[in-house]
Amino acid sequence: MKYKVYNVLLDFGTNTYLVWDENSQQAMIIDPAATDKMLIEEIKNLKLDLKYIINTHGHGDHIGGNELIKTNFDVPLCIHSLDADMLLNTEKNLSSYFEESVISPKADILFEDNEIIKLGKNKVKIIHTPGHSIGGICLLVEGLLFSGDTLFSESVGRTDLPGGDFNTLVKSIHEKLFSLPDETIVLPGHGPSTTIGKEKRDNPFVGLAEKY
Repeated sequence: MKYKVYNVLLDFGTNTYLVWDENSQQAMIIDPAATDKMLIEEIKNLKLDLKYIINTHGHGDHIGGNELIKTNFDVPLCIHSLDADMLLNTEKNLSSYFEESVISPKADILFEDNEIIKLGKNKVKIIHTPGHSIGGICLLVEGLLFSGDTLFSESVGRTDLPGGDFNTLVKSIHEKLFSLPDETIVLPGHGPSTTIGKEKRDNPFVGLAEKY
């Protein structure tokens, strides 16, 4: 699998990912954060066969480009069922609190835990990781974990927003993410990449460091 990361929403530093299978060129875009035509140009220039738009959760800083991508490529928009209503409501997706009005098209596919989608012959596993939002997900494919706002490098997603719960987030990370191989590359919704092994050792919120 290949991927590229883009920051099209500088105020929030949201990572938008293009992920594709080198053989089939089938691709998904994860968390198109803003209306930036550069994303359209990139998909076309890379000659990708876009199959999915996927939101790791429904907050406004992760969904702002949904309409642009969907209008240009007419592919299904996907999100976990528990966050689906956030796409259509500025208060629920919190964009109204930042003097924005982010409204996305409605979801076409509602994910549940452990579902599988495919890019070429590659299986992409949907992992439900509530805690930052009730319907937050991570995506696992070929040793890459796109962790949304669940797990960051030496940090975790904030849990003081509606739908957030710290104990739930910790449980999601310990039970569903820290069971993955240490060498799994973590590609978060904000900030730099890391690995599962590094976070198990060094993350002050959920790793061994929290005990000291």
